[in-house]
Amino acid sequence: MDRCVLRRYWSVLLIAALATSSGCALRHAGHVRPWAKPGLFLRPQFFHQSPTSLTPRTVQFLRQHNLNPSLDEDPRTLLQQVQAVIQKEAQADNVYAYAEISYVLAKRAERSQPRLALDFYSGTVLKAYQYLFDPKFADTRNPYDPRFRGACDLYNDALEAALRIVRANESLQPGSAFSVRTADGYWTLTCTICDRRWRAEDFGAFEFVSDYRITGLRNHHVHYGLGVPMIAVRKNYPGEPPAARYYPPDLSFPVTVFLRPEIPTDATEGEGEDRHYEGRLELYDPVATMNIQVGEFAVPLQADLTTPLATFLSNPALGSSLATVGLLRPEKLLTLQPGLNKPLTGLYMVQPYEPDKIPVIMIHGWWSSPMTWIQMFNDLRSDPEIRRRYQFWFYLYPTGQPFWISAAQFRRDLRELRQTLDPDHHQPALDQIVLIGHSMGGLIAELQTIESGQDFWKLVSEHPFEEVRTDPVSREELREIFFFQPNPSIRRIITIATPHWGSHFSNQMTQRLASRLIAVPKELLQSQTQFFRENQDLLLPNNLLQITDSVDALDPDCPIFSVMNTAPRASWITHHNIVGSSLEDHLWGRITGTSDGVISWESAHSDKASSEISVPAEHTMVQSHPLTILEVKRILLEHLAALRQEDSFFGVGPVHSDMAVPCPIRLPPVESP
Repeated sequence: MDRCVLRRYWSVLLIAALATSSGCALRHAGHVRPWAKPGLFLRPQFFHQSPTSLTPRTVQFLRQHNLNPSLDEDPRTLLQQVQAVIQKEAQADNVYAYAEISYVLAKRAERSQPRLALDFYSGTVLKAYQYLFDPKFADTRNPYDPRFRGACDLYNDALEAALRIVRANESLQPGSAFSVRTADGYWTLTCTICDRRWRAEDFGAFEFVSDYRITGLRNHHVHYGLGVPMIAVRKNYPGEPPAARYYPPDLSFPVTVFLRPEIPTDATEGEGEDRHYEGRLELYDPVATMNIQVGEFAVPLQADLTTPLATFLSNPALGSSLATVGLLRPEKLLTLQPGLNKPLTGLYMVQPYEPDKIPVIMIHGWWSSPMTWIQMFNDLRSDPEIRRRYQFWFYLYPTGQPFWISAAQFRRDLRELRQTLDPDHHQPALDQIVLIGHSMGGLIAELQTIESGQDFWKLVSEHPFEEVRTDPVSREELREIFFFQPNPSIRRIITIATPHWGSHFSNQMTQRLASRLIAVPKELLQSQTQFFRENQDLLLPNNLLQITDSVDALDPDCPIFSVMNTAPRASWITHHNIVGSSLEDHLWGRITGTSDGVISWESAHSDKASSEISVPAEHTMVQSHPLTILEVKRILLEHLAALRQEDSFFGVGPVHSDMAVPCPIRLPPVESP
């Protein structure tokens, strides 16, 4: 039989075995696929405003002033006539009528005369803004009037339509300006960044949130207000900040565009259409800014936090194939990316780096990828206080290799990150890191909290490490794997469905299949063979170095678990644990007993944890279960409350009464069988 055919045959067998004994593969879908695939699709949809017509109140306005309500006159002439009425009678209702008429005229001209439509849409936005914020209407402005809400809708809809025309002309870039003409003057509108973390070069392209429809996400988080939610796609450029090395390709982030015009006054130089006004297209980061000040008003920004995230995670470069590649071909994730001096593995930031925010690093499990966190990340970031104080990073590693090797790489990556971003240790937020690990990712997180001493090396040899004969590079790699200290920058870890004592999923059958399918890197095999040959007299039989794949590493009989669970732990790190349990009335629950289908209760339970809850979910779903997300939210808020009490981190900013830490949600404990 052909070797390729044999490999495919064994692949089918392994997948079938893992689908029944589980792993981190998705079992509830109609077909078997890696759990990392989020089921998230973004489908472009054409932008169509609903057919519009004038409201009865605006038709009445036209009739009262002897103007044709059919709008059949020359549109610019009609708007000049309406503007003449406003100059005689400066009333909010008249300004609103102009905005509505201009919007309907823009819709008529949009297809055949886009330049004219841009002027009319801009006129709508400017008049709607005047209706909402002009101080001379303060005494008559009625927030209960349907026109108030109508003015907000006109502002948002017309601004988005205008921006589409501007983008088509490639004028929608920070620092660029464009001009429009309305019945009351000539306007110059300049695009301006209103966030200190962004540079003009960060904005490679813009997409409109309304062009996409999301499926596969449980919640869609939208903040209602004024402005146009957009998606900014970042591009790499020379001279970018050091943190950019941790940005994935084509990083997408949310932007809200707000037009802040100069309100026309009689003092403005010029007459009629010759008057010149200025305005700014302000670009805001809705993650950092949810409200802006307009005069005496605190104005909420319209924002969509979910769609840009979904757009980014739907990037083929970060697709679900990473999970399978990382399991079966770990070497491919460890090789350098084309054009970049870094491997695919490592830390990823999904938003621009913010030095004053606490990092939360999410570590995926076996046969998985960062996309397993999409539900949790989406819901956590919707909380204003968490969004204000935390930033979320992901860690990608090859799940085909033993987890203690991944833990050593993670330690090295954290050191390099600190050296890159804050070599002088001037950023206190980097000393408050929170780790969240699912399944095998929880073991990687746990190994950052342990003092190794000599105990881990004793699983390899009874001789001192200094007697080992090997090249300097291999010696240093071995030292990082077996000798380490707790990371002083980590303050909390949250382990979710973690096999603290291994998993029964690792058995003779799966181990045998894994040995055939998981391609151990050739370089590792060659160096390992040479190492064993040169150190035969120093090594223990069946020592830890002979375990070369992750399936063997998760065997409950693997000696590393007893060492991990008895090793000294950092006193400054708080450990929280979340256990999954299959529902007893489900078939899987009746088969597996007290477990999540993959990890038994005895293995998932941790005596070292300061808090622990049970969540009624199977292994692949524990990290995205609403109760798990609520518990993680509680822990993050608890961490902030502890920092406030210590008065060691928050030097500025009020403590809001509504930011109190909620009581933990506790389910009935899962009793040991």
